[in-house]
Amino acid sequence: MNFQQLEYVIAVDKAKQFWQAAEDCNVTQATLSAMVRKLEDEIGITLFDRSRKPIKTTQEGLAFIEIAKGILKQKDSLFEIKEEKRQLKGKLSIGVIPTIATSLLPLILPTILHENPELQLKIVELTTEEIEKQLYADKIDFGILATPIADKDLEEHILYYEPMMVYGIFNTEKGYVTSEDVKEGQVWLLEEGHCFRNQVMTICEIKEKKLAHQNLDFRGSSFETLLNLTDQFGGYTLLPELYYSSLPAERKAKSKHFETPIPVREISLISYRQVGKTYLIEYLSEKIKSLVEPLLSTQNLQNQEMDIIGI
Repeated sequence: MNFQQLEYVIAVDKAKQFWQAAEDCNVTQATLSAMVRKLEDEIGITLFDRSRKPIKTTQEGLAFIEIAKGILKQKDSLFEIKEEKRQLKGKLSIGVIPTIATSLLPLILPTILHENPELQLKIVELTTEEIEKQLYADKIDFGILATPIADKDLEEHILYYEPMMVYGIFNTEKGYVTSEDVKEGQVWLLEEGHCFRNQVMTICEIKEKKLAHQNLDFRGSSFETLLNLTDQFGGYTLLPELYYSSLPAERKAKSKHFETPIPVREISLISYRQVGKTYLIEYLSEKIKSLVEPLLSTQNLQNQEMDIIGI
């Protein structure tokens, strides 16, 4: 029995087809089938019911695969135990919530990929709930999302604090706005499922209310849509500061910071079962901080000038 055989078995269980598993593992179907059959003969267990289409994993096979996943995780940990810094290699998957991904990824990906040419990086946009599920299922290695979260089994590594800003037309000479300035007006929100929506409702002390146009049922999923609707129909919407930084000058002119204490969202790298991930966490955390923090106004704020908004 070897690690490669365990990887083949897991691939077959996932793909439910030997040919697809072989493609995923970059080997011929004959090689993969022979290795799996050899493993079955060695352990005396039939892992797959090959008479079924698609292939079905047996009950004994399911139990074996759970153990195999644990063994491979420990294998990865062994190869990561090194004190010296090095390039990242192999596969790394990260789930990012959409309201962070749209601004953060263009800032960090060029540097991370340039510094680690042998890294196969997979990024997926997921909701907070889905990130937590996929971390537990070992489908992703890390998540990047707004914190704090309720799940105490997941480790939070704070990256930065991002101010929230208001977009709209204000009849005020002040250089800032308050929640009172916006909560009575129409606030355009992202659809349910986005933690950013909950944060906006908390900041503005608003409850769900009907749109001014009674014949419009709106479910927004992007900041760009919220901006366009605000321009067309009036009202307000909230934006994270990194997204604001990418706006053209005419839209920046319609945006203002909140008064202090400024509401900020806490952005963190999330991990589960940290064994063997210490270097990965340190590298990603420090790299993201170094690239993002200089772009945020929070670098000039004291702790008492910030108000961390929960989700």
